[in-house]
Amino acid sequence: MFFTYKSQEREVLAVSDVSFEVEAGQFVCLVGPSGCGKTTILNMLAGFLNQTSGQILIGDKAIGTGERSHQESSRAVVFQDFAQLFPWRTVRENVEFGLEMKGVASRERKEVALEFLRLVKLEKFTESFPHQLSGGMQQRAAIARSLAYNPEVLLMDEPFAALDAMTRDEMQKMLTDVWSETQKTVVYITHNVSEAVYLGDKVVVLKAHPGSVKTIIDINLPRYRDPLSHEFVDLQKQILNALTH
Repeated sequence: MFFTYKSQEREVLAVSDVSFEVEAGQFVCLVGPSGCGKTTILNMLAGFLNQTSGQILIGDKAIGTGERSHQESSRAVVFQDFAQLFPWRTVRENVEFGLEMKGVASRERKEVALEFLRLVKLEKFTESFPHQLSGGMQQRAAIARSLAYNPEVLLMDEPFAALDAMTRDEMQKMLTDVWSETQKTVVYITHNVSEAVYLGDKVVVLKAHPGSVKTIIDINLPRYRDPLSHEFVDLQKQILNALTH
């Protein structure tokens, strides 16, 4: 896929011939330097932007901003910003929101919301409001809301980047547990190489100006992963080498 935008009356090629495959149930991480188009790629996958050329497929269906019926159920996005939750709704009501938009009955919405809040270990905070939660807990709630909607693909745009190191480690472990239980297809944007190796089944390494795929590295390590193991460190070195050479 390609993406071009206009800047000061000239066209700028931001993403050039980016192509990669994500298998059903696979966790794929995208890493790259600033300006390589990571978020632009995610926005195209989400349907927020139309690619200038090329195709994006989920299964055998092409997706795009004009195809509303498939778009509404096929993808969900978790952003970095904690403010993505509705402050006037409780945690449970936030998780129910997508189901409410689908017209799901109140009792079923509540049951599904409680199931996913249990999955992200927020069952004791169902009636709390977002401002009463820590940043990490708010991100757990955002993940639960996205999963409750039951998308085919979960898109995550650096969701843990604003968290402190200890909370980030906890969230990575939690996300590994959630992914293992749900087997959801995930495309995850990060600038953190260690995080990509910890979470991903494969890592798509991007280069900038314009953004394009430099290499794709498979992560054949069992979960949970030990960041201090030789295999883990070697994979980090491979990715860092691809990023810097």
